[in-house]
Amino acid sequence: MQYRRFGRTELQMPVFSCGGMRYQFKWQDVPKEQIPQDHQQNLEATIRRSLELGIHHIETARGYGTSEMQLGEILPKFPREQLIVQTKVNPKPDPKEFRRKFNQSLALLQLDYVDLLGIHGINTPELLDDTIRPGGYLDVARQLKAEGKVRFIGFSTHGPTDVIVKTIETDQFDYVNLHWYYINQLNWPAIEAATRHDMGVFIISPSDKGGMLYKPPQRLVELCAPLSPMVFNDLFCLSHPQVHTLSLGASRPSDFDEHLKAVELLERSEEILPPILERLESEAIAKLGEDWFRSWHIGLPTHSETPGGINIPVILWLRNLAIAYDLVEYAKMRYNLLTNGGHWFPGAPANRLRELDLSQCLRNSPHADQIPAFLEDAHNLLGGEPVKRLSQQS
Repeated sequence: MQYRRFGRTELQMPVFSCGGMRYQFKWQDVPKEQIPQDHQQNLEATIRRSLELGIHHIETARGYGTSEMQLGEILPKFPREQLIVQTKVNPKPDPKEFRRKFNQSLALLQLDYVDLLGIHGINTPELLDDTIRPGGYLDVARQLKAEGKVRFIGFSTHGPTDVIVKTIETDQFDYVNLHWYYINQLNWPAIEAATRHDMGVFIISPSDKGGMLYKPPQRLVELCAPLSPMVFNDLFCLSHPQVHTLSLGASRPSDFDEHLKAVELLERSEEILPPILERLESEAIAKLGEDWFRSWHIGLPTHSETPGGINIPVILWLRNLAIAYDLVEYAKMRYNLLTNGGHWFPGAPANRLRELDLSQCLRNSPHADQIPAFLEDAHNLLGGEPVKRLSQQS
């Protein structure tokens, strides 16, 4: 395993982290006795494998159902100083409830402290304001730190880049969990801001949200050869030294195996990546047209500026991925999450397109005349049954 300094925390962070949202039994809290023995044994085997590999950063959240309770059965068996444990707590209307939820996390984990506490989901300007105001969630987190229950404070986000950058520039946080990977590089300015503020940078779900790379389409497999799409994406992310760790949502011990290939190749990334990147770009240009590929994102409105709340940038991005790389299953999953994802994945799909006049909101786009037809095409290609976020599922 390789390690990187996690910003101002000075923690030596493994380049892969063991994310805790896929090996738990339920997305809701249930009594311990309801967890099947074989399920708990699988989780324990996954954690032991992680630690054997030198992946000693274990990341979870209060919102991950039974994850914390199940981890509490295994983590205390290891020397505490050898672990980096992170949990996350959603902002609550009452900061006292934030403290109560954190204390619940600590009790479930059966630990005296966590190394990293993330304020989970600073996705809107309003949530940022509620976090940093006097008496807000950040003040509660600081009190927990003063009490020795927390070592470092950060935040996780699925929000727009401008909100992430604004949060970073408060200079109140030690690290950030955010999305950034090959198919979605919009948050690079946020990573640059985090680097300026010497913050740790943790990439959320690069293998799942980065394209469902556990089951990639054949076209993407061919374009990424000789690497698997998963190893390519890992190598792409880690070839940027500003990125410190990638979350691996392991659900069984063998889930680490493919990722380990990227560690072996890191020193050769400058040799290995360019031909793959060139193929991926050439394919996108061939399928989408160079003018569209280079400029499709320019001048697009946010969903809040668009009639019907249509999330035009996300829908066009998903259409691009489906057409260029055959990422249809991934694009359908994300598209049908619109209207169901709350502030984690905001905006509406294009199902009401013909009822709406988009001419004014598209006035700054060089492709204003084409976009309505492309949105309709995206809905025909991707529309289906509504999808819930994982944490909303039973």
